Amino acid sequence: MIPVLPPSSRRPWRAVRIALAAMLAWAAAAGGAAAASLTVLMGDDMAASSEFVQQLRADQEPGGRFELVRIPPGGAAVAQPEAAALAPAPDQERAANAGVRTRSLRSAAADAPLTMAVGPAAARAAIERPGQEPLVLAMLSRLEYETLKASSPALRRGDRRVGVLLRDPAMADQLALVNAVLPQKHRVGVVATPESEPLVRELQRAAQGANPAWDLRVEYVPDARSIASALRLVVPQSDALMVLPDLIGDNQAATLSVLRAGASAGLPVFGASEGLVRSGGLAAAVSTPSQLAQQARQLGQKVASAAAAGAGSSNAPLVEAATPAAVRVNATVARGLGLRLPEERELTDRLAAPR
Repeated sequence: MIPVLPPSSRRPWRAVRIALAAMLAWAAAAGGAAAASLTVLMGDDMAASSEFVQQLRADQEPGGRFELVRIPPGGAAVAQPEAAALAPAPDQERAANAGVRTRSLRSAAADAPLTMAVGPAAARAAIERPGQEPLVLAMLSRLEYETLKASSPALRRGDRRVGVLLRDPAMADQLALVNAVLPQKHRVGVVATPESEPLVRELQRAAQGANPAWDLRVEYVPDARSIASALRLVVPQSDALMVLPDLIGDNQAATLSVLRAGASAGLPVFGASEGLVRSGGLAAAVSTPSQLAQQARQLGQKVASAAAAGAGSSNAPLVEAATPAAVRVNATVARGLGLRLPEERELTDRLAAPR
């Protein structure tokens, strides 16, 4: 015998069915939005950029359209059949000029809900092309972004939302790592070049905002080859040295000079790359291309949502630093300095805890 519910009991079940149907419809719509098209501009063949793009491709939702557009070095256009450019297949790779002003690229990007530029060359090309689709610039250093901002007024166009994902963790995260490793020390020394001023300002803000505040000693040098005299001033007044991701951090000889100065004085050296740790630095908070690709997608969703809602009146780019993916520690250096450090995973969790 099948029980029959009285009319008074059927109404709640009808309401539940209606609510479930609405939820399923919303989920289907959300899935469709997640599967939207992504156009990726790639300006170099560096391993990190390739890994970034591979992760983007792997994370693309089923049914979504993924198109990779290569920007050749020097911006020289490479001819392509017009039919292939106007009717690209999924995952098709094409070449375009650095200005990204060809008719074929405009046609391909016109239907893309989101465009992502990987690296500085692709970023320069992307911000100069016409179009109003949301744009994310990824795999840029802070200094590359500052240079782009100063030289490209189109970055602040009022009719297009732009997000910028920096490839290095924030200075606040770097100082948090120093604090986790050296909790009783609060003097950090830095040698910088004039071009590093944006990074130094960020570091100073992070140092002043910490509790307790850091005692930051910064010495400037005209270029990466002239750091010996600055190190002689910084080392005696520091408990640790930090190598910024700038012209000094990108110069192997200059970085080795900082490492040697730290080793001679018994001071640990911190930075933002695994290479620094392998070369003799104590620890670094680092990001990875795969993690950056996932963060870039999240930033793209924020930018696209803001564009769709027309939220806010500011046309300034939304800038995010990389979320540290891991902490790397040189155990040999730690033993030499007489330090007993937590495991890398524990330090990584500490940095992620406040987020």
